[in-house]
Amino acid sequence: MTLDSERTEAARAYYDSIDQDNYDKLASLLTPEFTHQRSDQTLAGRERFVQFMRDERPMTDTTHVVDRVYTNKNEVAVRGRLLREGELLFEFVDVFIFDEHNMSRLQTYTQ
Repeated sequence: MTLDSERTEAARAYYDSIDQDNYDKLASLLTPEFTHQRSDQTLAGRERFVQFMRDERPMTDTTHVVDRVYTNKNEVAVRGRLLREGELLFEFVDVFIFDEHNMSRLQTYTQ
């Protein structure tokens, strides 16, 4: 398996772990220094991010649909949609930065 395909699979596993409430798997994908930046907030640190996803997300009954994955060196960009009960909530682009095999940073853009 190439590094690009490994990182693509990690990005897909990121969404699966969130959708399936598998927070141990989610944590295993991230570096300890992981940072998530989005328009409304920044979550710094793997533990803080996982805590937010587990305990503080406003909606937990959602599904991520990955429409397209792009790779370039240590970056993976994912274009997708967030659904709730089959209804579109919003479209997103996530850009993951990898530190070798784990995600160290995520920037989320929504539409």
